[in-house]
Amino acid sequence: MEETQRGGLPLHVQMLIGFLIGLLGGLWVHLGVGPETPWVQWLTSNVTGPIGQIFMRLLFMLVLPLLFSALVVGVAEMGDLKSLGRVGLKTLLLTVVVSTIAVVIGIAMVTWLQPGVGVDPDVARKMLADGAGGAESIISRAPDGVEAGQFFLDLIPTNAFAAAAENQILPVMVFALIFGIGVVMVRSPATDQLLQTLTGVFEVMMKLISLVIRLAPIAIACLMFNLAALFGWDLLVRLAAFVGVAVAAMAIHMFVVYPLIILFAGGMSPFAFFRKVQEPMVVAFSTASSNATLPVSLRAAETQLGLPRKVSRFVLTVGATANQNGTALFEGVTVLFLAQFFGIELSITQQVVVMLVCILGGIGTAGVPAGSLPVVAMILVMVGVPVEGIGLVLGVDRFLDMCRTTLNVTGDLVVATVVSRGETDPVSLEPEPAPEAVR
Repeated sequence: MEETQRGGLPLHVQMLIGFLIGLLGGLWVHLGVGPETPWVQWLTSNVTGPIGQIFMRLLFMLVLPLLFSALVVGVAEMGDLKSLGRVGLKTLLLTVVVSTIAVVIGIAMVTWLQPGVGVDPDVARKMLADGAGGAESIISRAPDGVEAGQFFLDLIPTNAFAAAAENQILPVMVFALIFGIGVVMVRSPATDQLLQTLTGVFEVMMKLISLVIRLAPIAIACLMFNLAALFGWDLLVRLAAFVGVAVAAMAIHMFVVYPLIILFAGGMSPFAFFRKVQEPMVVAFSTASSNATLPVSLRAAETQLGLPRKVSRFVLTVGATANQNGTALFEGVTVLFLAQFFGIELSITQQVVVMLVCILGGIGTAGVPAGSLPVVAMILVMVGVPVEGIGLVLGVDRFLDMCRTTLNVTGDLVVATVVSRGETDPVSLEPEPAPEAVR
């Protein structure tokens, strides 16, 4: 495929090369020249920073119409409400089960290894001072609490166009789901034409995104250069115990839980699965955004994993926002770490509350970089931990965000693989030209 071959190298290999070039170049600048040097400040502000942000903005610009068209077409291609209900129920149950396992692993690791105990108070005060500004902006965006009634009420947009303009992903998805159900219930020449139009929108979005993705190696190099040049080794070594526990918990979920699910529930070799989803994993790690990775995940599901289009579109578009195992795990680890840091012992009841809210937070968190931090701030308030402590994790959040997004995206593909077992596309549907068009 030309789309994944450029200069003789697969695209995901080019992305890894770009990642390493940006990281090593940034560290060399940070250690050899210094982040405060005028030309470094100019370069990161006017060249590498804008290039990386242009790439991200291009992806976000195309994601919403892609998400809407893919979900509507995916629901409509179910053919009947019975198939939709079956796939939807399997997706929901699997999402809740896998997210629960993720949170339990995270909380158990923090409780066992105690990464927040024995932190140097002087170092803590300096980190709080360094992160005070960022923490204040996050705290201001944090919801006051989780009310089940209000949460479900907010899922129903009073104005679908306003929700789209404000980038409220979940309400837009609910509207797309209801719209798709309406298309299933009212099958007529007019709705068939409408469905064909939306399929055309989906194909156009996939083609445009395939063109944008070709810029990924350059953009990833610029993004990593900025992070490494400005923050240096602090990006990787500050709060090493916290980072180590969080990454270890994510690794257990990625390389133990997911392979077992794929093997026994998905009927696929874990080695084959991970080999086929390399590209979305690399994009997820580099962009730290489930929504930005959605187009790549859709393509991998159809062309690499060979999943039925009607299932992969539905599960992956819903999963980009509603199935975030890594986010739920991270939120649990962070809350318990900060509780240990401040010497606050949480009761079993409080830990259960943390677990439940983390699962709910994983469903309702925006699939964008740092989207989980306001939810963490909210949980801290609920269990009586000083919310200013969130400033402690800001220095390492970008790296952890990249890790948990990779877990989120891989989890979406795991769920899609399991739900697809026993499902097939309608015989009348030929393979779409969209994946072929980007070859």
